[in-house]
Amino acid sequence: MSRASRTTRTSQATDVGSQDLSDRTGPAPDPRRWLALTLLVASFFMVIVDSQIVMLALPAIESELGFAAGGVQWVMSAYLLSFGGLLMFGGRTADLLGGRRMFLLGTALFGIASVLCGLAWTDEVLITARVVQGVAAAVMTPTAMAVLMHTFAEGPERNKALGIWTGIGAFGATAALLIGGPITDGLGWEWIFYINVPVVAAVLFFGPRLLKETPVRPGRRRFDPAGAITITAAIALLVYAVSEAPLAGWGSGQTIWMLVASAVFLVVFTVIESKSQAPLVPLRIFRSPTVVGGNLLMLVVAMAVYGGALITSLYAQQVLGYSAVKFGLSTAVYALMSIIGANISARLVAKVGYKPIAVVGMALLSGGLLLLTQIDPNGGYWSDLFFGLVIFGSGIGSTNVAASIASLTGAEPEESGLVSGINNAVFQIGAALGIAIASSVAFAHTTGTDAAGLNEGFRAGFLATAVFAMVGLVTALLLLLSRKPAQPPVAAGDGASAEAQKVHVPAGH
Repeated sequence: MSRASRTTRTSQATDVGSQDLSDRTGPAPDPRRWLALTLLVASFFMVIVDSQIVMLALPAIESELGFAAGGVQWVMSAYLLSFGGLLMFGGRTADLLGGRRMFLLGTALFGIASVLCGLAWTDEVLITARVVQGVAAAVMTPTAMAVLMHTFAEGPERNKALGIWTGIGAFGATAALLIGGPITDGLGWEWIFYINVPVVAAVLFFGPRLLKETPVRPGRRRFDPAGAITITAAIALLVYAVSEAPLAGWGSGQTIWMLVASAVFLVVFTVIESKSQAPLVPLRIFRSPTVVGGNLLMLVVAMAVYGGALITSLYAQQVLGYSAVKFGLSTAVYALMSIIGANISARLVAKVGYKPIAVVGMALLSGGLLLLTQIDPNGGYWSDLFFGLVIFGSGIGSTNVAASIASLTGAEPEESGLVSGINNAVFQIGAALGIAIASSVAFAHTTGTDAAGLNEGFRAGFLATAVFAMVGLVTALLLLLSRKPAQPPVAAGDGASAEAQKVHVPAGH
């Protein structure tokens, strides 16, 4: 045999061996996946900061643009309503048109809207630009999560990535309180919008180089405009009704008709989806116990977290007399504990599954909020807030990771955007409900305008949020005790976590 022939056969054998190894281990992970995650969480951080940072600039905006009495709250409400109402539709665009494409398009639109907000010369221009910003955020957030799910396979790495995502989101809300005041006082309220521009530029420059395109749903690309309109109207009416209920009254005509209208739109949406050949939300998705349980858990987590954060802010500023900046610094502890809790939980999920993590997280959330019910009108940071916030923050990280993994596990690749949109929409609804109910309870139990009278209301508000968390604890326990559905065997060495192998959403039709 000639030397050349031996070399050829050796090369062929090596190729076959390499192919066999590739078949057994699957494609190698993208070495740039963590850089891609950095880009995705940077955009998510920007969206979260933008939903909160405006709060500290409202007095300056109202004074300069001449808003009518009470009208300045629409600078926040316009963003939150368009953001929350369009999340499902934004997520579906990833499945039909590609997650990376729509994420980059949404980011570009967000940047343009941010510049328009900063340049706004009238109140109408600012509110319109905030609506556009909310629409862009509704596209960016679920499509970014869809890209994350496609970048990291189910298992330990995806859980770790979701832990980082969750922690950054929690820190973003606190960061907004830390930087909003100094930016507004030092540079002007316009710069709370202009600071988005360099982030947007970085995402648009590096995004095409680092991000992978998500699978597109096969077949003809058909949208469901009737479904999109009805579910957007249902969510927007619900969020607006509960957001305004503390001022208008839960029994007022405005609140009641909006809640009824929201329910009617939801019923119409369900009928449309059950008959549509290309539904916005295929109802079979909700046959998965993890999707239903995970989203129910996410709902009560958001209610407890946002309701608890609101009451903490009111107590610290109105009873303890903290400035906005001091409050932001003092509550950074729970954002830090959230990041730590999220990352520890993401590592433990691969070993014990998400259900025990959900139980422990909800227990921590409940315990932290119950501890905060002991606040005193003559209290202080170390005696009344610190330890409760440490436990509360640990629970935030753990529960968000568990709820996210539960609601996203088993999603078909071509429906990852939709499932992400549902998950984010549920969180927004929970946040609105938590803030509205907690503030209403606090107001109803306030016995005076002095520190003691205000303290009574805030204790009741903390107790209400603790009840939300305990409902979540019961939900987590039911998930833990539920029977595991029978599943086909999964080949060893596929890289999926044990928990990811337990649930599978039926294939698309």
